[in-house]
Amino acid sequence: MDLFFKALLGAAVVLIIAALSKTRNYYIAGLVPLFPTFALIAHYIVGKGRSIEDLKTTIVFGMWSIIPYFVYLATLYVMVDRLRLEASLAVAAVAWLMAATVLVTVWVRLHS
Repeated sequence: MDLFFKALLGAAVVLIIAALSKTRNYYIAGLVPLFPTFALIAHYIVGKGRSIEDLKTTIVFGMWSIIPYFVYLATLYVMVDRLRLEASLAVAAVAWLMAATVLVTVWVRLHS
């Protein structure tokens, strides 16, 4: 049941994004993925299963995770003028993956 609820949340987000993309204020569709749907789930699970200190560490790491997302957006912004949309999205996703890998690597080194 828990997995079904999470899938339903994901589907709802996709529907909201699709609906907003057809409105006059289409750019708001870019804000919807930033609603902390999955962060709420993650923080609830960590908060219930671990210590408050572990939850706070998860929150701080989440703050730093904005950097890979910014790298994704900046890369996509530059690439959409140079490549097809699908290729731009793929390059931006790889850029996010690289930035996230650096973030995790640095985090682990500083917090081990």
